[in-house]
Amino acid sequence: MRRLTLHAQGFLGAAGRRGGVAGMLRRVSAVQLDTISVLARSHELVAYARLGPVGRAAVEQAYWPAGTPTTFEYWAHAACILPVADWPYYAWRRRAITARGQRWHKVSADACELVLARLRDEGPLTATQLGGAKAGGPWWDWSEVKIAAEWLLDTGRAVCVRRTGWRRIYDLPERVLPGPLLGREPTDAECLAHLVATVARALGVATHADFMEYQRLNGYGLQLRMSPVLDAAAAAAGLTPVTVQGGGGGGRAGKGGRPVSGWADPAALAWLAAGGRGTHRTTLVSPFDSLIWDRKRTLRMFGYRHLFEPYVPREKRERGYFTMPLLAGGRIAGWVDPARDGQTLVGRNVYLEKPAAVAPMARALAEAAQWVGCSAVTAERVQPAALAQPLAQALAAEGG
Repeated sequence: MRRLTLHAQGFLGAAGRRGGVAGMLRRVSAVQLDTISVLARSHELVAYARLGPVGRAAVEQAYWPAGTPTTFEYWAHAACILPVADWPYYAWRRRAITARGQRWHKVSADACELVLARLRDEGPLTATQLGGAKAGGPWWDWSEVKIAAEWLLDTGRAVCVRRTGWRRIYDLPERVLPGPLLGREPTDAECLAHLVATVARALGVATHADFMEYQRLNGYGLQLRMSPVLDAAAAAAGLTPVTVQGGGGGGRAGKGGRPVSGWADPAALAWLAAGGRGTHRTTLVSPFDSLIWDRKRTLRMFGYRHLFEPYVPREKRERGYFTMPLLAGGRIAGWVDPARDGQTLVGRNVYLEKPAAVAPMARALAEAAQWVGCSAVTAERVQPAALAQPLAQALAAEGG
């Protein structure tokens, strides 16, 4: 299961690098967006982890190209960049949100009509250009036009196909999306079949719980707690039924959990049957990376307990602000809490599972430093302490 997932996610074999950033997005189906930026923003780190030190400007251009859009932003696992070809298949979510009547804020119909009128008359606009995103209170206190713009985005009456800086640009779907996509309105069952296929392609093999978590399918009126619904969707998508050993919770690295039914991508099974060969990528992984979205699956598959602590008080953090696991040899061999101090990449807290992880960590840190324009690397705290000196020597040998 781990090998299939690493191949599907683009960390094993040359196929994961084909097609550059656009190809990577098609493979994983969704790249999560987040405001936190340490070495870089997470959507950049996701591409870097698979493709190596591709230029950051090229990554941004690939996600939000000038001219005909190839992506859009919407809710999948979280707020994500998605292939524009998938636009029709989020209709089930748009319909469910519309039926619910609101998401986080109460929506003003008058404000919605005002925003739509301005988009029609003035073209694509940011929230600032519409009148400001904030209402003057706490950070979550949106202005009325921001609430309206986000509601229109949720329900498909507006769309975001590019950003400027970190600001969404709202536009009308009929102005920017290809006509054939706009004219399609799949049923809920068709949407679900398409989306479970994207999950199977992204993970190689998926259980019912994996389908639910990867696309966050709960809460949208599809009654998905009934496994026959997911099984019917998977069969309609042409997936192959399999038994996943250790997929029923508990255990570490696939041990101790009960076997459960699942579904596999036929292409992934064919790759495995052909030998499943390829070189493993050695890299640091964003805490928002789809490889480790599901903490229970991550624990079962890698024996790695994923922690995300930016909102934990500093003195209570176990690992750090933006802990990035080290992927090496197809396993998670350690982790680091990185930071930048001028032209130096600083490993504020480094954990190495074994002495054999020293060289991969040094290589991953040195490559990441070069990618973000740092000329030196240093490690402040290393666990176990006995590996601090070997890591320092390995970093020196890497030129860090």
